[in-house]
Amino acid sequence: MKSLLLQIIYALLYAGAYAAEERPKFNVGIIFASKNDETEIAFRTAIERANVFERSFELEPIVEYADTDDSFMVEKTVCKLIAQGVIAIFGPNTAGGTDVVASICNTLDIPHIVFDWTPSEALSDRQHSSMTLNVHPNNILLSRGLAEILQSFSWRSYTIVYETERELQQLQDVLQVGEPSSNPTTVRQLTEGPDFRPFLKNIKLSTDSCIVLHCSTDNVMKILKQANELRMLGEYQSVFITVLDTHTLDFQELLSVNANITTIRIMDPTDYQVKNVAHDWEEHEKREGHYYRADPSQVKTNMILANDAVSMFVKGLAELGIAEELNPPKLECRKNRAWTHGRRIIEFLKARSVEAATGRVDFNEHGERNFFTLRFMELTTSGFLDLATWDPVNGVDSLEKEDASEKRVGEKLANKTMIITSRIGAPFLLNREPKDGEILQGNARYEGYSMDLIDAIAKLLNFKYEFVLAPDGKYGSFNKLTQSWDGLVKQLLDGNADLGICDLTMTSARRQAVDFTPPFMTLGISILYAKPEQPPPDLFSFLSPFSLDVWLYMATAYLGVSLLIFGLSRMAPADWENPHPCKEPEEVENPWCMSNTTWLAVGSIMGQGCDILPKAASTRLVTGMWWFFALMMLNSYTANLAAFLTMSRMESSIESAEDLAAQSKIKYGALLGGSTMGFFRDSNFSTYQRMWTAMETARPSVFTKNNDEGVDRVLKGKGLYAFLMESTTLEYIIERNCDLMQVGGWLDYKTYGIAMPFNSPYRKQISGAVLKLGESGMLSELKRKWWKEMHGGGSCSQAESSGGDTPELDLENVGGVFLVLGIGLLTAILIGMCEFLWNIKAVAIEEKISLSEAFKAELMFALRFWIQTKPVNIASSSGGSSSSSSSSSKSSKSSKSSSSSSSSSTKRSKRSSKSYARSISQSTKSIINVTHDLEKNDLSVHDKLRKISSMFSLKSAPSEPSVANVHLDPPPALKHNSQPNHHHAVDKHTQMVREVAQQTTLTSDDGSDRDEVEAQQPEIDEIPIAQPHQHHNH
Repeated sequence: MKSLLLQIIYALLYAGAYAAEERPKFNVGIIFASKNDETEIAFRTAIERANVFERSFELEPIVEYADTDDSFMVEKTVCKLIAQGVIAIFGPNTAGGTDVVASICNTLDIPHIVFDWTPSEALSDRQHSSMTLNVHPNNILLSRGLAEILQSFSWRSYTIVYETERELQQLQDVLQVGEPSSNPTTVRQLTEGPDFRPFLKNIKLSTDSCIVLHCSTDNVMKILKQANELRMLGEYQSVFITVLDTHTLDFQELLSVNANITTIRIMDPTDYQVKNVAHDWEEHEKREGHYYRADPSQVKTNMILANDAVSMFVKGLAELGIAEELNPPKLECRKNRAWTHGRRIIEFLKARSVEAATGRVDFNEHGERNFFTLRFMELTTSGFLDLATWDPVNGVDSLEKEDASEKRVGEKLANKTMIITSRIGAPFLLNREPKDGEILQGNARYEGYSMDLIDAIAKLLNFKYEFVLAPDGKYGSFNKLTQSWDGLVKQLLDGNADLGICDLTMTSARRQAVDFTPPFMTLGISILYAKPEQPPPDLFSFLSPFSLDVWLYMATAYLGVSLLIFGLSRMAPADWENPHPCKEPEEVENPWCMSNTTWLAVGSIMGQGCDILPKAASTRLVTGMWWFFALMMLNSYTANLAAFLTMSRMESSIESAEDLAAQSKIKYGALLGGSTMGFFRDSNFSTYQRMWTAMETARPSVFTKNNDEGVDRVLKGKGLYAFLMESTTLEYIIERNCDLMQVGGWLDYKTYGIAMPFNSPYRKQISGAVLKLGESGMLSELKRKWWKEMHGGGSCSQAESSGGDTPELDLENVGGVFLVLGIGLLTAILIGMCEFLWNIKAVAIEEKISLSEAFKAELMFALRFWIQTKPVNIASSSGGSSSSSSSSSKSSKSSKSSSSSSSSSTKRSKRSSKSYARSISQSTKSIINVTHDLEKNDLSVHDKLRKISSMFSLKSAPSEPSVANVHLDPPPALKHNSQPNHHHAVDKHTQMVREVAQQTTLTSDDGSDRDEVEAQQPEIDEIPIAQPHQHHNH
């Protein structure tokens, strides 16, 4: 119905045209390379269409054929057209001969319009082509558009295949896209056909999975079909065809391939102008009696550009409005006379913009088309699908929504079983232990971090997967001799796997061969070393908080402060005290003897204090500074002591990589062919270079085939071998083997990622899933599971923390403290025994008894633990006269009173006490001597007592009552006894005096206080001695 309607419209237009008045007719010429060129259909149809719609003039086409590669024939053909009075020349439809036509038209000012790609050097001389317009896209802009589209693919490396130098010139910007370091580009010239298989095999061996194909349209399908036979159109291969007529080829045989095949074209097949032009071609051929099928989606570029060239010229000539003024030019090539209207027409066409079937047509000052639109297409199972457009102003503009693109890839991924290549290595992938009677198949044979990670990604993207181990069990390294990869990388390059996952480091070398997702784990190279054997606890570890120098300085400070306090106290008046605060003193005492100053110093440093304190400002300042010093040292010692007693100090012979490089005793190595080995081999750091040299020249070899072998060598090396490995694997090992440790920090920074072939269509989806798992904390949870929990993980951490923050201390840790305590106690016992024996000797001398008797008496008394008081002498304690017992009792009471008084007052100096006691002892001995003299002279009792009283008076204590001033009443027995009993009474009283004097002497010799002596003196004064009667019966 639509076709019938168009035919009616054309018939009416033709009828109107014939009915109108006669229009001026102008000749236009065109040159073709052959008679069977389909472009002639487009040209003639465009002329017919112009004659129908344009009523101001009529065009008559003159078609000529010439071999465009023969310049002479081209020149002859052009001159023939000019002789026929053409107002414009179109073509030729190939690049050959264009420069000849342009030069002649430029000389005669004949408009010249071309519609094919023109080499830049053909128009290098702009003055010889000023009359030429080219509706084909500008060569420079077209090359730029191809380059920007290629950059949008994000290809890491690719191969450019071109056929002739003509095609290579069209890819000037494409050649500059890649960088040798990051995006290497290989350029290969296509060999002669029709068999291109050897050429394609070389590309396959180069591991380049992306190809930019720029050749003649006839060879495109031949190359693609042969590449498919060589399995070069797999899922991870991409082919970008830069031929503008690729869409006109039959891709029916290649619709099922998984390769990403893309191409470009400059028209939109859905545009109404393209559809109308295609229909006009069919109708034109039908009127000529030929069958021609013109599908808008398969319109050839040259045909649509020829149509646009004619359309642009007709519209410009009509708008210029000089059709009536135009006269057919009468020119000849041999004459240089130019046409007067030609340059005016060309300048007008350059200045205007026209909407044509290939979009907007604009020209620059040189007649080159500077605006056009490239449509980027992808081959799908249903044909070509437009994905994006490019133009010089807006660049690449996507036509497909991102959601639609991801949905399309997601649907493709959901129907696919991904092949995952990996290797056995804890904790990333391990062989699963079957249960009783269980048969493991497929993925159930394995477990580990890699398995859980892929499973989590598969659940997000809804795909299936299958783990396949790499045959050689290697990660993937490049062999420079064979120029090939091994391990996981080889499996990906050979198309045997879709993804590769394990502890595979993302190195620069591997990035040149395969692609990676964002990293799922960060790490660095570390040193695995055996823990040194724990040394036995030091018996005197309590001395460890301070060094020997500090202890010596403290001892010196202690002695110096003691001497300084002693010296200052002798000079300071405030430190001389009154022994009797209630009486006016004639003498003052200084309690700061060396024993007291040293006791004050040691009590301060021990935090116990002292009973007496200095009073002078100088000694108080010294004491305060000593207390401050003691506080700081005591707190520092306590803080450090806790660390030294709770931690075993295990010193390692190496602490960093620098320590390893600086010695030769400890050997070190790495995994053979691993990234750690490559790090040291390629490093420019001097330390690592020395380490690599040492590893490379070591014999036997220090490199291992796997990590387990390296760990075993460390354990058996007894501190003579260190293994350089990645920190993640090292952490896994030391969590389970408590005899190993990590030395130092990371030597570098690297990451693990999931590897995949270059240009994988699933890279965006897989990478997005990894990022989501990282944001949700799943990656951290998986690491905690396989490092800290599974297969004995965390055993060493639990052992270290089982004792809590403050682990228990064994006897070995504090044995030195007990030893010091024991030595101190034994020393105290020895000193006590010496004091005991010295006291026994003194008692034996004083009491005039044998040492055995004194030892027995003192020992028996000491063993009476329930007795809290002790007599002054042994005689009173062992029995005697009633008077001596009474005297002992009084003496004990006096001693208690003196002790009580002493405890409530300030202690006196021992030197003062001994001096005072010595004077009392001398006085008492004098009394005893006098008593003996009295007995010898046989004096009366009254005379004897008076003599004793006069001798008992103490000059040093005048305020004390003396014997002379005491009224001595005789005992009652003397009053009634007769003269014969006289000597008996004197003897009895003399004995009492002797006992009192003896007690006084013992007290003084023992160094008792003066108060005790004074307290005992009244006992002598209170002896009941009666005054003699005035009348005696002698």
